[in-house]
Amino acid sequence: MCKIHTFEKLAWDHYCQAWHFERLKRSSLNQPLLFNHYMDQQDRHLVLAHRCNIIAATTRKSYVDTNRQSILSLLRDGGYVLYARHAEATIGEDQPNFDLQDCSTQRNLSETGRKQAEMYGQTFRQLRIPVEDPVLASPFCRSRETAVLAFGEDNIQVDPFWMDVYWLSGDLNSSEQQAIVNNLNSRLETQPSVGTNTLIIAHNFPEGVGLGQISNMGTVVLKPKGQGNGYEYVTQLSLDEWVGLSE
Repeated sequence: MCKIHTFEKLAWDHYCQAWHFERLKRSSLNQPLLFNHYMDQQDRHLVLAHRCNIIAATTRKSYVDTNRQSILSLLRDGGYVLYARHAEATIGEDQPNFDLQDCSTQRNLSETGRKQAEMYGQTFRQLRIPVEDPVLASPFCRSRETAVLAFGEDNIQVDPFWMDVYWLSGDLNSSEQQAIVNNLNSRLETQPSVGTNTLIIAHNFPEGVGLGQISNMGTVVLKPKGQGNGYEYVTQLSLDEWVGLSE
């Protein structure tokens, strides 16, 4: 666990440094030598962040296999933020002028995805992991359906903010992207009610942005430290790893 945390923290530190040099680049547009120097430094930190993430990812599976009960015990005590990507969605596509109220204009859950969502909720109940009410979901149909199938319609709240994560994969400039990431961090550092865990069902991230790549119905586990104090990236669990916690 320490090794995973070390490399994930290093990755985060390098991403922060890359953003620092991005700001310096913007302030030196009229100084080519400085601009090129800052650009080289930014690229170096992005490469190092990527390498740290790879090392952390290769260690994570072994950690999960040997520390299942430890993770389960922590989650049962509450105090975590669980960020999940929606289940498999391979039916249709997001049309250029999609309508959030019209699922036919969006990419939707497959039959496999529906089964994944049901299994996800069932596993939470079997493991007796306390979830704060309501479960938060992106307004896209695939996220809402995932949440409803897993936890029931009466326990879901659609939060438009989580649609911003979807836009991170779009054509944004660096300042627009960073504004979303800053708002994201503010949400993720918010602590849940005592004895519960905040659960969010939304979207994948581009590689190296936000919480990074997440598999269908995968979940990133975070330990929030309160507003303005950030959060600790604990681990990421695939659906199979969640199910494995109950074995």
